[in-house]
Amino acid sequence: MQQDFLSDIELYYSLEFDKLNSCCIITGDEAHHALNVMRHNIADIIYVTDGKGNIYKSEIFNNIKRIVSLKILETYSYSNPYENIIFCVPRLKNQDRFEFALEKCIELGITNFIIYESERTVAKGDKSEKWSKLGIAAMKQSLRSYLPEFSFCKNPDEILKKYSGSVICTFDQKADKVFSGSVINELKKIKESKIFLFGPEGGFSDREMKKFSSTQLFRLTGNRLRSETAIITAAILLADL
Repeated sequence: MQQDFLSDIELYYSLEFDKLNSCCIITGDEAHHALNVMRHNIADIIYVTDGKGNIYKSEIFNNIKRIVSLKILETYSYSNPYENIIFCVPRLKNQDRFEFALEKCIELGITNFIIYESERTVAKGDKSEKWSKLGIAAMKQSLRSYLPEFSFCKNPDEILKKYSGSVICTFDQKADKVFSGSVINELKKIKESKIFLFGPEGGFSDREMKKFSSTQLFRLTGNRLRSETAIITAAILLADL
């Protein structure tokens, strides 16, 4: 996706568009950032995304009580080459490493995530609201136009059941097959959903690995990687080809 012309702009996010009249508004924290942090005023140009593949070049024509009204001047629309790719990411004990991995994946273009717990997962619980806020921030920072989507599963068995008819790629250091460029090119020819399942800290249990024996097993490198490193490495390989 070519976005060179966006390299020096600020990107805001909004769900409130009146496309019939070519207008939109930003409110709350987004409006606060535009008005009080960046000091924007009437007639200034800012860019707003709807998170659905569109970025709007817009001019401020009104601001009252943290509601910024904008006139849409131009629309840039993008396709999502990763719309059929789903990253299944385990909850990690270290929250900073976990969030770092999500941020980097979003910056690299991944837009669909399933966060799951496994038998060896230490951190527990569904934090979808927090992950969504992280996703919005990472999308804006990297000038992406697709809002990342997050869902939560209590165990990887749910993932296998839900996507039983899809291509599921499980990453395990003991796998014989390397996740190489030729493998990625073949996967890209498949239009259906492609599931990338990453193991938790300490690896999958023996019971879980028996379940995954029917999936495609890959390793990323010849040495062991931390879970967050493996997740980011896969995203880099997908973005590079």
